[in-house]
Amino acid sequence: MNTLSLPTPNPQAKQSSEKLEHIIHNEIKTSGGWLPFSRFMELALYVPRYGYYTGGAHKIGAEGDFVTAPVISPLFGQALARQIDFLLPQTAGIVYEFGAGTGELAATLLNSLSNDNLKTYCIIELSAELAERQLAHIKQTAPEAAHKVRHLSALPDSFDGIIIGNEVLDAMPCELVRRSEGRFLQIGVGIENGELSLIPHPLSDTSLIDAAHSYFPDTEPYTSELHPAQYAFIRTLADKLQRGAVIMIDYGFDAAEYYHPQRHMGTLIGHYRHHTVHDPFFNIGLTDLTAHVNFTDIAQAGTDGGLNLIGYTTQADFLLNLGITELIPPDIAHNSPAYIQTASALHKLLMPHEMGELFKVIAFGRNISIDWQGFARGDICHKL
Repeated sequence: MNTLSLPTPNPQAKQSSEKLEHIIHNEIKTSGGWLPFSRFMELALYVPRYGYYTGGAHKIGAEGDFVTAPVISPLFGQALARQIDFLLPQTAGIVYEFGAGTGELAATLLNSLSNDNLKTYCIIELSAELAERQLAHIKQTAPEAAHKVRHLSALPDSFDGIIIGNEVLDAMPCELVRRSEGRFLQIGVGIENGELSLIPHPLSDTSLIDAAHSYFPDTEPYTSELHPAQYAFIRTLADKLQRGAVIMIDYGFDAAEYYHPQRHMGTLIGHYRHHTVHDPFFNIGLTDLTAHVNFTDIAQAGTDGGLNLIGYTTQADFLLNLGITELIPPDIAHNSPAYIQTASALHKLLMPHEMGELFKVIAFGRNISIDWQGFARGDICHKL
């Protein structure tokens, strides 16, 4: 898409983007003229005040850059609650949510989970501004359960409960690697003619070389992403989970599909005002940068940490197994606008050409039952 045709940011947003770009320029200069792409992505998304996720602008919904499943329909959270309600009594009764966004999923779960089963709802959130916005939304939409919410700015020493994350992994900084002429190059960010530019360096990190050898096909040239941050995150959760489960929902593939020879340009993409952007330097801090999840790597991280791999399936099968269609309010007339809106939302969540197959659900457990309704049919762990 021609970026010149995209909506223009307002002056305040443009100024914020320019400040963030200045911060990145300075770090490049003090780092010898080059940053790994993962560090650039971290700065673009998470620099306090100016990063995409740490700035004050609304990112999710009609006025933002993308729409998540909990925003599309409360039925998503209500179906997920059926699975969590089965698991909570086997734990201390705590839900830990990462990537809570607007607080929409939290509010739905607080309204849907059994009051006896749910003792505390912990949101791990680094942004104080976003935490305030989440709490305000929860107080408005789930007032009777809002007192159960606790915001944490750091990981607890241990987990005893159900850890959930919807579209968390894809927002973690990734490494860009290219296979060319029999060697691997690490693509980073430098400055050329005063502008940010993608610049390859010989890849020297042995762990990344091993991962690239493991995953990349022989096709050349071939550029894709590696995800050490995602692996480290899941491994950390595994190390800290004393009892309970981890449920991650995101878009991505198993390794064989992720690193298919035809996917020779990887999956990195930007989202700006519901448009896709292929230039990672377009409106830095105002554009979401994201890459798909390698679920084979996620499964490896969890099992390396001693967790049981409970299941891996498509979002459609997970939600259908949990009876999402049974949750449509019975009093809605089939010819009413409300019913049409609900049906449209379910179409978005379930259809293969929408979110149904691209989005996957993976779950791990420790000292908890493995008889999960969400993976009753359609489990595809054999692909990992």
